[in-house]
Amino acid sequence: MRSLFRHIYELLEMIKIGHSVLALPFAFMGAMLAARGWPGGRTAFYILVAMVGARSAAMGFNRLADADLDGLNPRTADRALPAGRVSRRAAVILVVVSSLVFMAAASQLNRLCFLLSPLALAVVLGYSLTKRFTAASHWVLGLSLGIAPVGGWLAVEGHLGLPALTLSLAVVFWVAGFDILYALQDEEFDRRTGLFSLPSRMGGRKAQRLSAWCHLAAAAGFFLTGRLAGLGGIYLGAVVFSALLLAVQHLLLSARAPAQLPPAFFTLNGLVGLGLGLATWASLAF
Repeated sequence: MRSLFRHIYELLEMIKIGHSVLALPFAFMGAMLAARGWPGGRTAFYILVAMVGARSAAMGFNRLADADLDGLNPRTADRALPAGRVSRRAAVILVVVSSLVFMAAASQLNRLCFLLSPLALAVVLGYSLTKRFTAASHWVLGLSLGIAPVGGWLAVEGHLGLPALTLSLAVVFWVAGFDILYALQDEEFDRRTGLFSLPSRMGGRKAQRLSAWCHLAAAAGFFLTGRLAGLGGIYLGAVVFSALLLAVQHLLLSARAPAQLPPAFFTLNGLVGLGLGLATWASLAF
């Protein structure tokens, strides 16, 4: 029994289950914007299940696809798969089961969500392969999370709306911006192994500047979403707060070498989504 719990812990640690906070608030934001409030317990439950399923499948597939590369990279060599703490078979089962959970949850939302679920899976799983042939991989990861608000909106409305599309675009730039910063850690490794990260292709300093422009575009997108959705001062305050958090990330990296990102990097990004999600709920509720 102890061994079983240890194995489950290693699987959850491998897919960084705690990082679900990055995408989950935006799925609920899309649903709340469509419903003009909380979408209801049943819808919220299946959105939660779908998001956890999709993200678990994506992270599991990413670890499988990158296992050999992770074993060569000193920063990632201790991850569960290259270190042998989790078997490839267990990881494959996790990906398959998580994908089925995602599709089953989508089927409980509405027919359109179910029909689009294979396409969503293709995006979130396919991201892991893109860094082998294009530096646009950062934006593909952004799209993987950017479909969350569209999915949340579709779960309620069954058709697309402009606020969800604007929010989705903002999320694409937000994620691409912090993924570029994350890739700074592996600039030299990516260059040696021929991977297409922006830092390895254009240099760390230029990549950081492009990341800053991405985050500026994200802040503008978050602001425009609020205007289109008619959200008030609470949401506007959250947008300003989020922009400050994004600025702090860049200040943190300018003050130290990005060989290892500080723990605050992940905390700040989590707070962006959480803050905007809570502000959306408060703006619609009061």
